[in-house]
Amino acid sequence: MAEARHEAKADRRKRFGPFVPATVKTAPPGTHLDNDGLYLLVSPTGARSWFLRVQVEGKRRDIGLGAADTRNLADRPGEPIPIPIMQRKQLTLKEAREKARLLREAAKAGLDPVAERDRERIKLPTFSEAAKATHAALQSGWKGRGADTFINSLENHVIPLLGNKRVSDITAADVTAALEPIWTTKPDMARKVRQRIGKVLNFAHAKGWRATEAPGRSVSVGLVRQPAGANYRAMPYADVPTLVAELQGKPPTIGRRALLFQILTAARPGEVRNARWGQMDLAKQDWKRPAAMMKMGKEHTITLSSAAVRLLEQVKGGGTPKAEDLVFTAQRGGTISDMTMTKALRAAGHPYDVHGFRSSFRTWAAEKMPTIPEPVAEKALAHFVPDAVERAYQRAEFVEMRRTLLDAWGRSLFSELGAESNG
Repeated sequence: MAEARHEAKADRRKRFGPFVPATVKTAPPGTHLDNDGLYLLVSPTGARSWFLRVQVEGKRRDIGLGAADTRNLADRPGEPIPIPIMQRKQLTLKEAREKARLLREAAKAGLDPVAERDRERIKLPTFSEAAKATHAALQSGWKGRGADTFINSLENHVIPLLGNKRVSDITAADVTAALEPIWTTKPDMARKVRQRIGKVLNFAHAKGWRATEAPGRSVSVGLVRQPAGANYRAMPYADVPTLVAELQGKPPTIGRRALLFQILTAARPGEVRNARWGQMDLAKQDWKRPAAMMKMGKEHTITLSSAAVRLLEQVKGGGTPKAEDLVFTAQRGGTISDMTMTKALRAAGHPYDVHGFRSSFRTWAAEKMPTIPEPVAEKALAHFVPDAVERAYQRAEFVEMRRTLLDAWGRSLFSELGAESNG
């Protein structure tokens, strides 16, 4: 008996699917297969709706798509506002097939098709609303006037252009358009605004308001090179390996070694000058900096590349320094001056700023490591990353991505990572 019912159902499915538009209107009560898991459900009262049958993690799921739209084309009113397919509550045959296709692809990609179906039904904030939400959530972690300058800079330079646009729809082209008016005239402010836009978009991503994190490399490609002398003068990342080779080829000095270590770690120069051996774990390849050392007032760990560890071993030589000993000590003892590394750079014939190598690293990360999420690169620089964004990743995964990033940076700088490097 059950076998007969199954055969009857199979025959009925063969008779009605794949559908033509007229089938949607004339199909009798029952469940009718169109194609690829798309079904039309017709109730005894004649009500018609679509659902998708799909496998999710090995289990069958039936996912409602919406009511069937059986109106003739001439009877449908025009749509003054385009409605995304996932938000449509009435679907023609063509629309139902497209919605089913998108959700099948989501399931194949390991996503929850129900969550993807409902994502666009959530009230999504505008960029202006998202900026204010980001400011409210994060302001307690900023020092001094940091909270005010964050929101004020966005209100002055971004919100007039992008404020009314949904944060989910902000693209690299939008970010570029907001930055262009100040990119060359106010380069320092422009870089800060770009970072703050990234914070808003990454916060929105963590909240589920947008599908992706802030765009990185695609924004850089759309902006012209900033004029020389704008804030910290940064060496183009493509030229940094040549500088590293020059420094390696000269007799080792504290200034040259400190400069190489700063380049390898992308740390702030002051952090390098005040680094102590007790902060270094060469076995685990970590540099744990206490909160008192950090600009943000929070302790931060830099992952050390193999090249950075090798350099520290050369600095240490055969000695056993105490935990409180400085890694880079001035000739007469104490901390090296802020000019020590600059002098090494000038002696090599370069006009750039030591702090600018952080920008060199950041640009390299955006353009050469597109698989590494932007918050990872920001965290590697000890920039503020919202806890909600960091929690979106497993902690171990987040740290390992930073390690991967700095290891790749080290490899890109050193053609040979052998112990013979003079550094």
